[in-house]
Amino acid sequence: MESLSRYQILFDNYLENNKQKSKPHGLYAPIEYILSLGGKRLRPLLALLATEAFGNKPEDALPAALSVEVFHNFTLVHDDIMDEAPLRRGEQTVHKKWNENIGILSGDILYAVSNKLIANYK
Repeated sequence: MESLSRYQILFDNYLENNKQKSKPHGLYAPIEYILSLGGKRLRPLLALLATEAFGNKPEDALPAALSVEVFHNFTLVHDDIMDEAPLRRGEQTVHKKWNENIGILSGDILYAVSNKLIANYK
């Protein structure tokens, strides 16, 4: 378990240092919100574990791990709208906290950001 904690801390620190703080605030605040809700973060941890399993440093895979996490959250935001879900991880969903249009657009930005992250990855 200690090894997984190390990956978790590594990823959480990277996420914190690479938050999208862009304008307009009305579209980026929901992105910061959904990413701050946490979750298991299983997908980015698997990316880091796989990187190390193949003999590379997990730190080198942080942009790819972030891309995976951002993409996953894009799917969650859109899924919550489709399912009319009121809660995500015990908190209001993006479309309930703001509105459906903001949820859709913020989700679309998450999708674009995930593609940009992976496109710029070695």
